[in-house]
Amino acid sequence: MPQSYSDSSRQGVIYGLIAYTIWGSVPIFFKALHGATPLEIVSHRVFWSLGFLLLLLHYRRQLGNLLPLLQDRATLRTLCGTTLLVGTNWLVFIFAIMHGEILQTSLGYFITPLVNVLLGYIFLRERLNRWQTLSVFLAAIGVLNLTFQHGQFPWIALVLAGTFGLYGLLRKQAKVEATVGLTVETGLLAPIALGYIVFLGLTGQGHFLIEIPRLNVLLPLAGLVTAIPLLLFVAAARRLQLATIGFLQYISPSLQFLLAVGLYNEPFSHSQFTSFLFIWAGLGIFSGNALRKNNPVSSHCSD
Repeated sequence: MPQSYSDSSRQGVIYGLIAYTIWGSVPIFFKALHGATPLEIVSHRVFWSLGFLLLLLHYRRQLGNLLPLLQDRATLRTLCGTTLLVGTNWLVFIFAIMHGEILQTSLGYFITPLVNVLLGYIFLRERLNRWQTLSVFLAAIGVLNLTFQHGQFPWIALVLAGTFGLYGLLRKQAKVEATVGLTVETGLLAPIALGYIVFLGLTGQGHFLIEIPRLNVLLPLAGLVTAIPLLLFVAAARRLQLATIGFLQYISPSLQFLLAVGLYNEPFSHSQFTSFLFIWAGLGIFSGNALRKNNPVSSHCSD
């Protein structure tokens, strides 16, 4: 294995592990924003993320990279698509947390790796060996069991899985540096977000810069909580096969699952426990196969 490829693969795994650990723990942060509406929180996520990213680009002396990107119509069209997908994902995710549906977010991100595998197979010609196929099969059993035992159509889970899976695919195809691309995405949403924040302030419906110090501090921090794991995810996605990214994602829903049951006391049945075991059995097989081959990623990686 070439050294540069090995280094890129190792970096991708590290970036992915950190990103999904943050995402798995982030319901704690957004629960602390109770009082603000999901749309208001998303607007602050967008606005403050853009500010953080512009400062980061200035520090890296990369602000000049924005103009050529905005003039590239094909890339800009792709980023318009990713902007719509990530905005929808953020809004549905926060809605679920605020309405006590963290288990549904967990289910959604358990499904996402299967969506990634399917998209990789269809669009990128990625293939799975028999052990990887077995791991997907076991995970599918767990996900299907969770779905049918939930007792209602899991629209939150399906929207989260679909939007995030497509986001990963499109960002992998866009030949854009991670920070610059994310800056464009948040920049496309920022005028709408700022307009909504101003509207809430003028009509007395907003929760920023009022008598709740907690929200005055936490709403701006939503930008950091949003931008940092997304940057890490994009960096990982460009170095790893979609199937590998998919199974790293089990870290995030597993942490969310534990938070929902252990911290927020959402119902946890024997059937849900069985599903959890099936999904982690699939992850164990996939990881064991990757360690045996000492090649957890495909050769179709790019930087």
